[in-house]
Amino acid sequence: MIFGRSNKTGDFESAAMPHLDALFRTAARVVGDRTEAEDLVQEAYLQAWKSFHRFEPGTNCRAWLFKILFHVIQHHRRKWYSSRRHETDELLEQAVAYVPPGSQHLKDEEVLAAFERLPGQYRDVVLLADVEEFSYKEVAEALKIPVGTVMSRLSRGRKLLRSELAGFAEGYGLTKVEANGGGR
Repeated sequence: MIFGRSNKTGDFESAAMPHLDALFRTAARVVGDRTEAEDLVQEAYLQAWKSFHRFEPGTNCRAWLFKILFHVIQHHRRKWYSSRRHETDELLEQAVAYVPPGSQHLKDEEVLAAFERLPGQYRDVVLLADVEEFSYKEVAEALKIPVGTVMSRLSRGRKLLRSELAGFAEGYGLTKVEANGGGR
């Protein structure tokens, strides 16, 4: 045993290393980036090394390594997608235009009556987002719907609420532009 080199190391090298180029070529094709493919293959070999005690000599080592590689790629994609989705959700939250609150001339009863006339799916989202001030993500988790659906329902719910309140606003002499949040 030289420098801690055991029989396991030699067995792993002789069984797994001949497949390194094939794994790299496949990873590069799948992910489309050579640097990323190198990282994924390195991770696959690390996992193979850690679990080499479970590999049965005489079985297809190449197939075993490819199975590990595709597991690593799937994990990488899930992680990437999750981080991208989180970034996208934050960007969308920032991009949604602020709509100033309605006129102070309206009475609470009128606002509540208009709010009650909203369809339930919009009312729930408007209540959680605008009244309770939950983030889109929190609303999505509470209602078990996607963040994009929260944003869509919130936009439609606000629009319906503005329409409902427009009649009351006109009764107070407010123009349609004012009731519409500055003409947006």
